[in-house]
Amino acid sequence: MKNGVLILDFGSQYTKLIARRVRELKVYSEIMPFNVNIEKIKNFQPGAIILSGGPSSVYGEKSPKIKPEILELGIPILGICYGLQLIAYLFKMKVAPAKNREYGFANLEIVRRSRLLKNVKNNSKVWMSHGDKISQYPEDFIVTGKTKNTEITVIESNKRNIFGVQFHPEVIHTKEGKKIIYNFLFEISNLKSDWDMENFIKSSITKIKKKVGTQKIMLGLSGGVDSTVLALLLRKSIGNQLIPVFIDTGLLRKNEYKDLMDKFKNQLNLNVHGVDASKIFLKNLKKIRSPERKRKIIGKTFIDTFRSVEEKIGKVNFFAQGTLYPDVIESNSVSGPSVKIKSHHNVGGLPKNIEWKIIEPFRELFKDEVREIGKDLGLSEIFINRHPFPGPGLAVRIIGEIREDKVKKLQSADEILIEELNNFKIYNKVWQAFVVLLPVKSVGVMGDIRTYENVAVIRIVESIDGMTADWYPAPYDFLKKVANRIVNEVKGINRVTYDLTSKPPGTIEWE
Repeated sequence: MKNGVLILDFGSQYTKLIARRVRELKVYSEIMPFNVNIEKIKNFQPGAIILSGGPSSVYGEKSPKIKPEILELGIPILGICYGLQLIAYLFKMKVAPAKNREYGFANLEIVRRSRLLKNVKNNSKVWMSHGDKISQYPEDFIVTGKTKNTEITVIESNKRNIFGVQFHPEVIHTKEGKKIIYNFLFEISNLKSDWDMENFIKSSITKIKKKVGTQKIMLGLSGGVDSTVLALLLRKSIGNQLIPVFIDTGLLRKNEYKDLMDKFKNQLNLNVHGVDASKIFLKNLKKIRSPERKRKIIGKTFIDTFRSVEEKIGKVNFFAQGTLYPDVIESNSVSGPSVKIKSHHNVGGLPKNIEWKIIEPFRELFKDEVREIGKDLGLSEIFINRHPFPGPGLAVRIIGEIREDKVKKLQSADEILIEELNNFKIYNKVWQAFVVLLPVKSVGVMGDIRTYENVAVIRIVESIDGMTADWYPAPYDFLKKVANRIVNEVKGINRVTYDLTSKPPGTIEWE
């Protein structure tokens, strides 16, 4: 390899963000668990190694650690947060609990000339998330950056070619983070920019053809950009061996099933099998309130519906999904000690009684990379710019029990929001926007009559990759228009609120 970056995962929810940032700079990256065999590392021949953050304390008895000889391979190493502390620990220097846990923004003061911090603005914002800190730094290292609460924030050893930062340069909250990663890749590790989606498409087509041969692949189409782009990639790879299936779960946006079926057939020329299973999904979700149970029931119902399609069309050998990195991370389906956030219906494999083999070409990609592939494959902007829509659909935007009347309320409110986003030319400026229906009622008055109806929440976020997100400061006139329309046009909603929570600490979806 020699021009790739190996990322060793210690359990941070941001680990895949590191891989994404590296790939943004057109350098191939791959993630392996922290305890990977050193021979495997040598066989990979990385041009650089990054040690991720993690929730553990390095002095903990069961904390994840690498073998010290990895630090002696002569390969440039960057430790991030826990990775920095591990470097110090392995060099037998002191790491201890900080007097004050540091979480959130801090100002990075550059205290001396630095290769890692080259061209980084002094006192720029960085994102901290740690309870421990280094009180002594390793021999042969110098301190090049500090914050108000952390005297040793950046360390460097030009002799050993090992570097460490206490903050997270991979998250968008760290304003100069991309520049720091750039310096590590190109100024320190002398790597080249040679990774792009055009090469990914070519290699994926070759792999798919080789793996599938003359057999059939069933693809679960959702209408989102991920599965739509995957449909084009698979068709380019295997032609008519692809069996796309689009299921109406009864939890789609208003009129979306009919609209998308038309687009699939007439714009994309896909031979789509449409299935109206809305009654089955709603029946299976009756009286279910737990978010995790909802997701698992929906996942099982999807599988049952796909199997019913196979009974009609004949034997299927492979099942394709547009699974992305964020799905995998939040479901904790990767190696490493990461914490599970929530289950995704398309992560975790198929039931044991199903013989289909899973194909997930996008499992290691982020949504913006998939959008780039879509552009290369000629997909129209209508699909490429669609906001992410969860696999379980509106089920995770209706808090509590799912009922058909609630779905209709939410569909109507959602339709108004999307209409006004387009009218105000906001839709393409934000990552995602939707309405959440709460199992909470409030007193109101309409036409001198007392009402006692549901509360709806508007959620609009800005993001690059969905891994972190900030709430969108929507214009007052826009919010006023949407709120007025919802309470006046949607029977059963008499109050509208706006969600001001970023990710972290919240998630983008409510369930």
